[in-house]
Amino acid sequence: MPKLKTRKAAAKRFRATGSGKIVRRKAFKNHLLQHKSSTRKRTLSQMAVVNERDEENVRLMLPYL
Repeated sequence: MPKLKTRKAAAKRFRATGSGKIVRRKAFKNHLLQHKSSTRKRTLSQMAVVNERDEENVRLMLPYL
C-alpha cells in the first residue's frame, strides 16, 4: 500500500496530546490587541481541543498524527 500524504497546512496547525486528542490554537490573537483585555488575550493564548465533529476531518488530513 502506498504512503499517504500529509496536508502540510494542517500539520502546522494541529498536534496530538498524549491521550490522543487533537489540539489547536485559538483565533483572534494576531493583531488589534491593544483594545482586548489582558484576561482575554491570556485565555486566547491557551490551546483548545478540536471539536469531536471536526476531529475526523483533521485525522484524514494527518494520517500519521
